[in-house]
Amino acid sequence: MKIELRTTLAPALVEQLHELYQNEWWTSERKLSDVETMLRFSDFVFAYVDADDSLAGFARVLSDYVYKAFLFDVIVSPAYRGTGLGSRILRDVTTHPVLSRVSSIELYCRPDLNDFYSSFGFVRVASGEIDLMRRVRPE
Repeated sequence: MKIELRTTLAPALVEQLHELYQNEWWTSERKLSDVETMLRFSDFVFAYVDADDSLAGFARVLSDYVYKAFLFDVIVSPAYRGTGLGSRILRDVTTHPVLSRVSSIELYCRPDLNDFYSSFGFVRVASGEIDLMRRVRPE
């Protein structure tokens, strides 16, 4: 599986991201124009593109570059689920040269995803319908 990491999305990939969003309960109402704006103002973009120039996975991060980073929109295309791409995304985010120095990275997720994120050092700090998880920089 040859997947390339890109930090920006060409217009065709933005449209593919919007299509991926339409199939998820937590992003299905996002408009293409809003996704374009969101990308412009995200600090870090992790876009995974296959050999056919199709978007296989995505995540984005907002950060102050010192204390906090918030991981948003971790998503893997249905065609690539179960291939380890989600794990690659988390490894790339947590080992990124800037993000690996931030004091903590946080994210929201469904409780059924806690085990997945826990395997990358995230711990649940608040629970409910959606859990808040935090990964503190290892000393």
